[in-house]
Amino acid sequence: MPDDYIPKVNDYVIWDKGRHNNDEGWVYFVDKEYITIEVGVRPILEKPCMNGKRRLHHNIHTLLLCFPDQWKELKYIKSRESKYN
Repeated sequence: MPDDYIPKVNDYVIWDKGRHNNDEGWVYFVDKEYITIEVGVRPILEKPCMNGKRRLHHNIHTLLLCFPDQWKELKYIKSRESKYN
């Protein structure tokens, strides 16, 4: 990947951090200071909140922080229109 790659939300990337150490996932958030890469999603156990209402978010997202000096380690794979595709 060229050094001038600028990650965008909904890009799927592989982060090559050296021998036998790769992570991959969807770019979830982008800022000039860092991006987050979603590497896992799992459901929250369905328990009502203290007031008896259900939670707004039903999944726990595992995100990695990746800073601009590390973007050269990202390999762009593909993009999607939205996280709902």
